Amino acid sequence: MEALALTGCYDYVEFVAEYGAYDLYSFDDFCRAAELHDLGTMIKVEQEPRSWIASRAIGSGFQSVLFSDSRHVEDAKECVGIARPETPEDKGTYGVATRRFTYMGYGGSPAYVQALRDIVVVLMIEKKGAVEQLDEILAVPGVDMIQWGPADYSMSIGKAGEWGTPEVKAVEKRVIEASLAAGVQPRAEIGHPDQAKYYLDMGVTHFCIGTDVNILHDWWKDNGEALRKEIEG
Repeated sequence: MEALALTGCYDYVEFVAEYGAYDLYSFDDFCRAAELHDLGTMIKVEQEPRSWIASRAIGSGFQSVLFSDSRHVEDAKECVGIARPETPEDKGTYGVATRRFTYMGYGGSPAYVQALRDIVVVLMIEKKGAVEQLDEILAVPGVDMIQWGPADYSMSIGKAGEWGTPEVKAVEKRVIEASLAAGVQPRAEIGHPDQAKYYLDMGVTHFCIGTDVNILHDWWKDNGEALRKEIEG
């Protein structure tokens, strides 16, 4: 966290909890480290148990939740509700609890309620059903951002691994255009800055770039192979 923050290049950092091991203490520590360096925080959570994971992560200080595996509009409504306060006007399911993001009180104050209203709710659009109900999902109040997931989508239509085919790329373009038209910000996941222009030209301004595991693996592989060639002549 500190090494990333000291680059001065990033607005926020994402903890991809869907893929990694963690405990509740690591949620608190992650957010503490980010706050020390004025970094925003996002957490990606899997389908189940998303309500429990998201509520504890928000309580630790995560400012945004990326929900994976939404399949229909009812999923989208549930995800928004998880992050919103249980008030008559917000109609969420987040109740009162002692959590780090409202130290040191029990919670439930107007500031507590506003903090929950400020949580950025992001949905992965990565399933066939979600694409089919895209307009309805984008119209759900409280959906702030979407992110396209080509790997899951290609598998959900029976074409596993065909992420970059013209068919899948055409659906991605349609998802991004529909999102922008609906006033919902799209977020693009890229592996290299050279890939940004394609999305910038469509109006995308939010990006995710790189994961620690892939960054380390690629460096070790490229430099390990190069050194091996030098050693073996």
